[in-house]
Amino acid sequence: MATALFCTFTSFGLVIPVIPRLVTEELHGSAFQVGTAFTVSGVVALLVRPYAGQLAQRRGSRPVMLLGAAIIIVVAGLYALPLGLPGLFAARLVMGVGEALLFTAGSVWTVSLTPTERRGQIVGFYGLAMWTGLAVGPVLGEAVFRSGSFGAVWVTAAVLPAVSVGVLSFLPNSARLGTAVSTRLLPPSSVLPGLSLGCGAFGYAAVASFGALALASRGIDNGSLLISLFSAAYVSVRLLAGRVPDRIGPLPVIVVSASVEAIGMVLIAFAPVLWVAAVGALIAGGGFTLLYPALALITIDTAPEEERGAALGAITSFFDVAVGVAGLLGGALAEVSYTATFLLSAVAVLGSLLTGTAAARRRGRYADVSVS
Repeated sequence: MATALFCTFTSFGLVIPVIPRLVTEELHGSAFQVGTAFTVSGVVALLVRPYAGQLAQRRGSRPVMLLGAAIIIVVAGLYALPLGLPGLFAARLVMGVGEALLFTAGSVWTVSLTPTERRGQIVGFYGLAMWTGLAVGPVLGEAVFRSGSFGAVWVTAAVLPAVSVGVLSFLPNSARLGTAVSTRLLPPSSVLPGLSLGCGAFGYAAVASFGALALASRGIDNGSLLISLFSAAYVSVRLLAGRVPDRIGPLPVIVVSASVEAIGMVLIAFAPVLWVAAVGALIAGGGFTLLYPALALITIDTAPEEERGAALGAITSFFDVAVGVAGLLGGALAEVSYTATFLLSAVAVLGSLLTGTAAARRRGRYADVSVS
């Protein structure tokens, strides 16, 4: 399952350094349209993720993950069609459907197999497959593009999810909950954790969408390195500290994660040379990494079993929507100043402190009520 997720998210990461070039150089678009290209997938994912969680609980996770991977293969074909900016935006919308189905169904599967005392760690490791793909993908995409063309990138982006389909085909299906599944699209247990994750996502969105462009505007080359460094720090810290949310609880993790990520955003905002921006990307990625498992742990602990699929899907939808909003706002600000884009992200990231603290306190009250 982790292998399938890794291959698919490597395909997503593959196009991150290529899409800004495609929009600005080939399609003669603007920085705002670059942000829009990274935004549109979040719009459809907002609606699809909760349904994906419900579908996985009713039908089992494997067929839902297979459907998601197949859709992502189609996306690579859409990239290759000469349909201009509307075609690119359509491809990104379809990508949101595939990604929502694949990741959310896998999350439900992971939780169903995990002992209670290790949920934070195992959910975190599941997310590692995603972020490792996002770390490897941009490096691979840059290499493929420089040695080939846009077409070579699109072919590679199709092969990777095809591997996922092959891997998933050999896995047994997961258990189903059938009629016990809730029909709520936005369970109450997902709202505060989702808002906190969404605030933290502003940092990732800024680095992915505008990191390379921001450095290029200052005459600094190799800006595409920032998203790889962000993702590499995310993976490394998660491996070293994956059990921290289980051991000390979500609240201190949320406070440290948000504060550190915001510092990284500020460094990138004012970086005069590559190494300063690189340090900022490493700090931001290392800060952001434990936010999701801490918030997922809160969600799992406060959601009834029949709502867990929808709740996990919903909090990840907040991530998608925040990436979309960050892309639009950041793109608009980028027309004036990339520094403003990253400062906005730093302020938004600090919003995780408020919403995440409220979510953790709600978990504490829920636990007290359950015990009594």
